[in-house]
Amino acid sequence: MTDIVSLRGVTKGYMRGSQRVEVLRDIDFQIPSGEFVALMGPSGSGKTTLLNLIGGLNKADAGKVLVAGENLGDLSSNELADWRAKHVGFVFQFYYLLPALSAQRNVEVALFLTRLSGAQRRRRVEAALDLVGLRDRAQHKPGELSGGQQQRVAIARAIVADPTLLICDEPTGDLDRESSASILQLLQLLNRQHGKTIAMVTHDPWAAEYASRQVHLDKGSLSPAHVSVGV
Repeated sequence: MTDIVSLRGVTKGYMRGSQRVEVLRDIDFQIPSGEFVALMGPSGSGKTTLLNLIGGLNKADAGKVLVAGENLGDLSSNELADWRAKHVGFVFQFYYLLPALSAQRNVEVALFLTRLSGAQRRRRVEAALDLVGLRDRAQHKPGELSGGQQQRVAIARAIVADPTLLICDEPTGDLDRESSASILQLLQLLNRQHGKTIAMVTHDPWAAEYASRQVHLDKGSLSPAHVSVGV
C-alpha cells in the first residue's frame, strides 16, 4: 500500500525568548493511503505541530516531509499554498465559517481558486452537503445551525475539492458527546466508504477509538503504534 504521508528524521522547534524548545525530535512516521489515524498525546506533546507539518502549514527544521508525492521542504510559500488547495482538506475544533454566508456559500469558498465553472461548483457543493447530510440546510447561515451541523458544513468544505488527505485538529473538541459521535461516524464513513485518508489529532481516547490506528506522542517522540479496528 502506498504511503500518502512519510516523515523521515523530522525535527521541529521554536524559540522561546533566547531558548530553543524542541517540539519534535527525529520523527519517522508514515500514513498509508486510505488509513484513518488518530494522533494522541498530552498538551505540549507536539501532536498539532506534527499535523501542521503534514498539512504544509509549517516546515520542518530537519528531515523530510513527503506528502502526496511532494517533498514539502522544497516548496516555496506560494507553491505550498497551491499544493494545500489541491491536496489537503482541513477541519478544526472551531468551525471558522463565515457568519454572513449560507452553508452552501461557506462550502463553495473552498472552490473559488479553482478553474471550475459556477455550475460545476454548485454541483460539487450539493454533493458535499448531501454527503454530510445537510442538503436541506444549504441556505441556512451558521447562526441557524447547531454546533454539530456547523462542523458538518466545515467537513463539507474540507472535502468539496476532493483532497488527497483530510486533516482534523480536535474536530469534536467543542461538541457534546452525541454530536461528537455523529461527526466521528461521518469521518469513518468518509474513510471506509469513500477511501479518504484521515489524520486526526484528539486528546479523547473515546474519539480515538473511531480511527483504525492510534499513534501516541510524548515529549516530541512517537511511542509504538496502537492498532484498533475502530468502533
